[in-house]
Amino acid sequence: MLKNRLFSNLGLAQKAGKIASGEFAAEKAVKSYMAAMVIVAEDASDNTKKKMTNMTNYYKVPLYLFGTKEELGHCIGKEYRSMLAVLDTGFAKSFEKQIRNIMTTK
Repeated sequence: MLKNRLFSNLGLAQKAGKIASGEFAAEKAVKSYMAAMVIVAEDASDNTKKKMTNMTNYYKVPLYLFGTKEELGHCIGKEYRSMLAVLDTGFAKSFEKQIRNIMTTK
């Protein structure tokens, strides 16, 4: 399944140290221009989604609503995570392509 492949690749990026997880770490990565993309869980609060949408628009960082908090946390070996910032442009391009493929096959 395409979704599972993306989640396992996010796990690889975590092992490589290329993921900032959680609201505080992701926000810091965006503000310090280290984030290549941000993934926010679809079940994150409306306030969190709005805040990150505004921030990523301002800093011109791609943002995707994808997965659940449980799925995002599980794939990187953590508890629930409402968002992840991908810190590597190579990983980010790959993830963006995978997410687009998943969205078009829904």
